[in-house]
Formats: sequence, C-alpha cells, structure tokens
Amino acid sequence: MLHINKIRDNRDSYIEQLKIKNFDAFTLIDAVIFKDDERKVTQQKADELLSKANQLAKQIGELYKTGKVAEANILKKESSAIKESSKTLQTKQGELEKKIQDILVQIPNIPHPTVTEGKSDADNVTLKEVGAIPTLMEGAKPHWELTSDYNLIDFELGNKITGAGFPVYVNKGAKLQRALISYFLDKNTDAGYIEYLPPHLVNEASGFGTGQLPDKEGQMYHAIEDDLYLIPTAEVPVTNFFRDVIVKEFPIKCTAYTPCFRREAGSYGKEVRGLNRLHQFDKVEIVQVQHPEKSYETLDVMVQHVASILDELELPYRILKLCGGDLSFTAALTFDFEVYSAGQERWLEVSSVSNFESYQANRLKLRYKDDNGKTQLCHTLNGSALALPRIYAALIENNQTAKGIIIPKALHPYTGFDIIK
Repeated sequence: MLHINKIRDNRDSYIEQLKIKNFDAFTLIDAVIFKDDERKVTQQKADELLSKANQLAKQIGELYKTGKVAEANILKKESSAIKESSKTLQTKQGELEKKIQDILVQIPNIPHPTVTEGKSDADNVTLKEVGAIPTLMEGAKPHWELTSDYNLIDFELGNKITGAGFPVYVNKGAKLQRALISYFLDKNTDAGYIEYLPPHLVNEASGFGTGQLPDKEGQMYHAIEDDLYLIPTAEVPVTNFFRDVIVKEFPIKCTAYTPCFRREAGSYGKEVRGLNRLHQFDKVEIVQVQHPEKSYETLDVMVQHVASILDELELPYRILKLCGGDLSFTAALTFDFEVYSAGQERWLEVSSVSNFESYQANRLKLRYKDDNGKTQLCHTLNGSALALPRIYAALIENNQTAKGIIIPKALHPYTGFDIIK
C-alpha cells in the first residue's frame, strides 16, 4: 500500500508511472488526497476542542477550589458540549480514515523506473538464455504421458478423490517430488536462509498484509465458517511473521516449503494440461526483509541464487524482466524464470523474484529505526526457489531416453536412484 504522504508529494509522477502498469490512477489519487484533506481539517478541529476542554478542566478545578460553584457548573455544561462535539469529530475522523484506507488498497505499487511499457507477457524483455535446448529421441512424449507410462503421477485418482488439478504422486514419482523439495530447501539454507514450516491457513489480516486481499480473494480458497484462507504461496504466512515488528538487524532471510492452493480458472488444451496448471501444488519460497538502500542489490542476489539451482538441475532456462502490464499489483520490479519443456516444445514459468519495496511493509507496519531514531518502512522481497510442478514436468520430459528417465546428478543423493526405468 502506498503511503498517503508520498502520494501527496509525488501526485503527478505517480499517475504517470502507474500508466506503465496500464492503470489509470487519476481519480483514485485525487479522491484519496481530498479525503485526507478532510481528515486533516477534522483532526485539527478535534485537537482544538481537546485543547479547549483541557483549559476548561483547569478552570473548573480552580473555581471549585475557590468556592465558585455556580460558575464552575456553567463551565461544566460548556465542557460537556465540547466533549460531545469532540466525540462526533472523532467518529468522523475514524470514518474518513477507513475511507482513505479503502481507496489506498485499490492503488497498485509504483513500478521501478526501469520497468518498460507493455500490455502482456508478450512484451516482457528476455535478459538471458542459458543452456542448450535438448534434442529428444523420436517418439518423445509430454509429461502427462510419461507420468502415466512410468506410474509417477495419477491424475485420475486425484480427480476422483478431490477434483481436477489435484494430482496424486506415486512411488518413484512421489520420491522425486520429495527429493526436489529437500534439494531446494538445502540450497536455500546453504545460502543463509532460515527454514520455517508455517501454517497452511491464514487469517484475513495476513492476506491483507501481503496484498492478496482484497485484490486476489477470488483466487483463494476460503474456509468461510472460520474466516481463514488456504495459502496461495508461503510468501503470505512467512512475510506476516514480521507484521507489526520493528526490525533491529538486516537482512532477514527465510525459506519455507508449503503446498499452495489457487482457485485459478482453468481453460482447456495442452497449456494447462497435466502439471501445467494445478489447484494444489508444492513450492519452496524465499523471502527477505531488507533495508531500502540494499533491496535492489538483494534482488539481484536472489535472481543469481535461483539461476544457480537451475544450472545444477541442467535445465535450459531464460530470465525475463516483466513489463508494466505483466507486473503484479504489489510488485515494483519482477524477474521471471522460465525453463524449456522439450516434450511440449514451449517455455514454462517456474519462478518469479520480486521487490515490493515498502508496499507490503506499509500494510504490515513492518518498520525499522534509522540513524536518527526515526521509524521508517522496510522493503520486502520474495521469490520461488522453486515451484515444483513445471520443474518436474520439464525435468522428466527433457531427460527421457529409450532406457528411461535420467535423473540429474544434483538429485542423486536425494532420490537414491539415477534413472527411472
């Protein structure tokens, strides 16, 4: 959430910058400034009444001490009237603050100055492409056929017990999934991230803190009776560890494995077939809380970290810088990783690494004290390291041979086997 004072100071530039996100902020920004002006006037009047009430209280006390009861009683009536007026103003101020909040949550984060214009993922900029596109044997198959042939994943069983988009991993397929999770976590902890195992349900305040609510509530599974939400990513519970916290030392580095739940409306065709689009999937997340002066340096390090994992898995990948139209509501700058899926002959997104600057921190009241002792907002960052479904898909597609599916060397200590026959 943007800070109202920064909106005031940067009104024109914010309106222009948000056009890069294809968002017309003119009406909302002017509305929030107008409401904040009204709030300031109301607060000033309330403060003046409070000051007058305090003065009257002293006068009333002095009058009672000197035996001037009649005069004191007159002032008491005046004081009571002032208190009633003060209550009315306080109520109005509270209502205005809520209206300001309601407007602020509708305004996206400001994109970083380097973000380019564009309407969709077709306008994203490819920064780097690593690894050779594999040449597969004749008769090579996409992963949804391989998982059936090798009895790795049972999509029909998942559909039977839950519904489409909830796969059941079987035998070596389950072990490969567990191996990837452990491998990702070990890579992250080796890089200095502290591992957590957070709850998979969060309350409304947590969803609000990271920007899922009210923006993405239609994509989240909601346990209505308990007013809890199934997490769409570990970013939500982990970042909320630090809600209402004053950070004393930077950086804070966290990693967590969780299942993730998303009510994404699926279309038909190979682009969402098999593991390409799921309602429940596994992901290992990295989160950092950083000093504002170092957050973009940290973003670069996080991107390099994700790249190092893909290098070890020997998967061809590319790094894209998202254009304004493809940037999320809360992000200031995002780099996407895509791996090449040889069985499908297409690129698959497997990670987004983002800097949210102070946007989430303002919602979370996540702060630190500067050298002058003044409270400032932290910066938050997160990334997938990594999301499993499409990594899994590309890994088995790219490594299929006539003898079986070859497992990358980096995973051998985790799987206990080097080929799936």
